[in-house]
Amino acid sequence: MEKIETLAWIDGEIVPVQEIRVSPLAHSLHYGTGAFEGIRCYAQEGGGGGVFRLREHVRRLRSSTAILGYEVPWSEDELVDAVLATLRANDMDSAYIRPLVWLGEGGMGVAGGDNPVRTMVAVWHWGAYLGEDGMRNGIRVQITSYERATGNALAQRAKISGQYITSFMAKHQVKRLGLDEGLLLDRDGYLAEATGENLFIAKDGVLLTAPDESPILHGITRDSILTLARDMGLDVEFGRFARTDLYDADEAFLTGTAAEVTPIREVDGRTLRESPGPMTRALQETYLALVRGRGERAKEWVTRV
Repeated sequence: MEKIETLAWIDGEIVPVQEIRVSPLAHSLHYGTGAFEGIRCYAQEGGGGGVFRLREHVRRLRSSTAILGYEVPWSEDELVDAVLATLRANDMDSAYIRPLVWLGEGGMGVAGGDNPVRTMVAVWHWGAYLGEDGMRNGIRVQITSYERATGNALAQRAKISGQYITSFMAKHQVKRLGLDEGLLLDRDGYLAEATGENLFIAKDGVLLTAPDESPILHGITRDSILTLARDMGLDVEFGRFARTDLYDADEAFLTGTAAEVTPIREVDGRTLRESPGPMTRALQETYLALVRGRGERAKEWVTRV
């Protein structure tokens, strides 16, 4: 069993992560009522580290717990400082960052009761989530049998731990087939997103992704790519699209903090026309340069450690 040896920030203190104790009766362990974020810190040109869109991630974390009906007992500034302090304590210029908020031991009913709210920030080294080869040459995906639930069934805009069971099941389905990632449809049969990433397709020079009202997470990387695409003068449209639209696309890619910008080369055994295509490659190169401090938007989107 591989252990992640790192220092973590927990309720205001920095300690070895292996020393953090969580009660087996913690409410979030039983009912999935934790909220989390995935953030990346990148080594910057000229030295040092920089966290990409840190405040946006912290704001979404606080929004997720508000949607659940409880609050993070730390302000936005305090959480930003906690992330930076954890990186400094581990002497990391490049890292994956996992803030996690959960309800501890207390009321054991579904609604909980007097459960304490606990907050942690952990960091570790994590390479390309879907593989270095996938970043260069594209990944193989399949549309799974699992459905992205509607807003009446889950809190679509929040990153809540219990909601990821569908992604867990879909990911296991494709991994058993030797594939890299799975896609989920919405209830009407349109493509929504992947197990942990947003989906983009390109056809005839137009970049298309699911509209904001679709049952998707409003990904921060998704927002970054949409902004960069407009900066580059690309034609961007929002619209629902079916599996046949993906089969007939010129190119496609996934976006996410962990996955960054990962091209898709094969869907349901069908090879796309271009992988990675010119639009995918241009956006990937621009994004990966930006997170390392190159480009005008780095001034507003990168927080130096």
